[in-house]
This record gives sequence, C-alpha cells and structure tokens, in this order.
Amino acid sequence: MESISTGTLLLTLLVLILVSAFFSGSETAMMSLNRYRLRHLAGSGHKGAKRALKLLDRPDRLIGLILIGNNLVNISASAIATLIGMRIWGDLGVAIATGVLTVLVLVFAEVTPKTLAALHPERIAYPSSFLLRWLLMVMLPLVKVMNIITSSILRLIGVTNVATNDALSQEELRTVVHEAGALIPQRHQDMLLSILDLEKVTVEDIMIPRAEIYAINVNDDFKVINRQVIQSPHTRVLVYRDTIDDAVGFIHLRDALRLQSKEQFSKSTLLRAVKELYFVPEGTPLNVQLANFQQNKERIGLVVDEYGDIQGLVTLEDILEEIVGDFTTSMAPTASDEIFPQEDGSLLIDAGINIRELNKEMKWDLPTDGPKTLNGLILEYLEDIPAPNTSLRLEGYPIEVMEVAENMVKTVRVQPNLYQAPGRVGKSD
Repeated sequence: MESISTGTLLLTLLVLILVSAFFSGSETAMMSLNRYRLRHLAGSGHKGAKRALKLLDRPDRLIGLILIGNNLVNISASAIATLIGMRIWGDLGVAIATGVLTVLVLVFAEVTPKTLAALHPERIAYPSSFLLRWLLMVMLPLVKVMNIITSSILRLIGVTNVATNDALSQEELRTVVHEAGALIPQRHQDMLLSILDLEKVTVEDIMIPRAEIYAINVNDDFKVINRQVIQSPHTRVLVYRDTIDDAVGFIHLRDALRLQSKEQFSKSTLLRAVKELYFVPEGTPLNVQLANFQQNKERIGLVVDEYGDIQGLVTLEDILEEIVGDFTTSMAPTASDEIFPQEDGSLLIDAGINIRELNKEMKWDLPTDGPKTLNGLILEYLEDIPAPNTSLRLEGYPIEVMEVAENMVKTVRVQPNLYQAPGRVGKSD
C-alpha cells in the first residue's frame, strides 16, 4: 500500500463511496417498488420490471447480496480512509479519517441515495436490477452461505418462511380503492366497494318480503287475473294457488300478452306457460347467489327458510343494484318512495322499509344484524306491538309510532334533528 500514491487512494475512496451509494440506493428502490404495478409492467413485457420482480421473488438473496456488497465496500473505504489520514496527519489522522468518513458515508452513501431512491424507486430499481442480477450470479455461493447461517438463526426465533406474501386482505383492498383518488372516478370506487361488500350481505337483506310480492292467484276470478296481467309493473309475476306457499311458477308477461293477443289466454294456458320455480336458501351471501344465478341461468328466485316456507323474492336486478345503484325500474319500491320529508324537518317513514335501504338513503347507522325492516326493529326493541303515538329513542333517533295495523307498525315519524349519541335511552307512551 505504501507504493500507492495518496491521490490514487483518494480516487479509490471516492469510487468506493459511489459503490456504497449504489448498494444503498438499490436496496431502498427495490424495496419501495409497488409490487402490483411491478407485476403489471412485467406482464406487459417491461424488461427492467421482469428483472426486478425475479430478484424480489427471493428477498433473502437480494438483501444478502446488497448487504454483503455494501459492507465489503464500507470496510474497504474505512481502511483506505485510515491510511490516507495517517499519511497526512499521522496518528491523529485515524480519528480525523473516522469522523470525515462517517459524515461522507452518511450524506453521500446513505441518506442522499436512499432518499432519492424512495422518491423515484422505478427510475433507480430497474437499471440497478441489471447489475444486481450479474452480481448475484457471481456472488451466489457466498450469498447462499450467508443465507444458510441467517436462516438457521431465523428458525431459532420461529421464522421459517422467507417468501413474500403481497396478497391484499379485503380491508386492505378497500383502503387501496379509497386512496385511489382521481385515478378511479368516485362512481367506480363506489361500485368496487359494493362488490367487496357482497359477501357481507345476504339475500334476505335485499329480498322483497313475502307480504309485498306482486303475485297472481290462479284461483281468483279470471277477470281479476286478466287485469293483474295487464296492470303488472313487472315482467315476471309469481303465480300461486290460494297461498304463496303453494306457488306454481313464474309467468313472463311477454308470454301472457302473446296469449291475450291470440285470444288464447285462460287459466289452463296460464298454468302451461309458467316457468319452473327457482328457490334460494335464506342466508345465502349475495356474491354466492350472483354466481348461482349465472350458473343456473336464472334471474329470479323465491327465498325459503329452513322449513321450506317462502320468505320473499330476490332477483338478479336486486343484486346488480347493490353494485351499480338503482335502475329506473325495480321489483320493490326504493327508499325514497317510502320516506316523506315534512315541513317541520321530521320524516314520515313507511315502517316496512328495509333497514339497509334506510341507512343508505339517510346515512344512518341502524343495526342490520337482526330484523330487516324498521317495523321488525321497533317490535324487537319494544318486545310488544305498540299503540299509536308510542314514542321511543332507537339508536339515538327519536321515533313516534303513527299508525299500527294488522299487528304491524305501518308508519312512524322520525325527528333526525333531535338525534343524540347512539344508545337506546327508553320508550314512553
């Protein structure tokens, strides 16, 4: 080393600091890459992305290579800096060289390259991956030895899997959609979030209740049946005998009107034209039912409980509306059709409204894990059928029962402006 000039040593030290900066910046850049964008670019044929993705498939080897290279470079730089310091300042040069080298390494080989790499990971990672790949091929035996040692230590503390797992949970994916900002239009964000929520919602949450199903009793007078067909707001109508539980099938109005136009419409031809019933078990998540509708090529089904009793009716359109919002027509009334704002700020609400629809329309947070309608929620809370003018505070909302009929609460008045913190305070007459 004595034969090497001080100028050559200084130049070598500068090169070593630059190499250290390369390793530091490469490490930060590689670890800061967006894995999903990386896979997208790699799938599109981007060579740099492909190299980076292959290196990141084994992060233990990549980190081992970078740390080995960085430490070799820094140790060599320390030795050369010490030699230069002793040549210039003698024994005091050791302390001076240590201080100066520490500052140089921190500023130029650590903080600056790592900050730059964190800000622009792709610009640095893709070119760096070319050199890192060749360095890994050259130093693979040493890297493997180091990995065997470190893996043994990791096993002692319970870490056995060094492979990365970038799979997003549903909640993490929800956060990604929320943070997409202007990259995804708000309407599309809402649709994506609705798709994620499908498995949390069951068919009974969106079904048309049994009592509200528009259906034709085949045992009615034929004039009544004829009028129901003509006045039907729906394209498919349930046909039954005397009671909904004795359902026969669904008639498509197109078929019924064709029979009417040919003057062949009668109870017998009506029964021959009905389509076979399709049943849906209550509690079926919407994502499962959507797949079932598709697989069975069905658009409408009757929701049945564990005893086979019909509880309601669900359609493909109902599920799609959970994703894209209300269509222009629907088998069931929308929340807006059942909520009537008053001049004093109160709301008259049809108590048969679905709680999920009410929450969605009014941005409320009434519980949805029990009864599906506001009437059911009130009856569950009161544990009795209330008399008109009964008042209660339900989840912080003051509610007055306005109309009761047929053992059901028909209409209530809600005072949203008197809302208090959630908590069932009590009831009074």
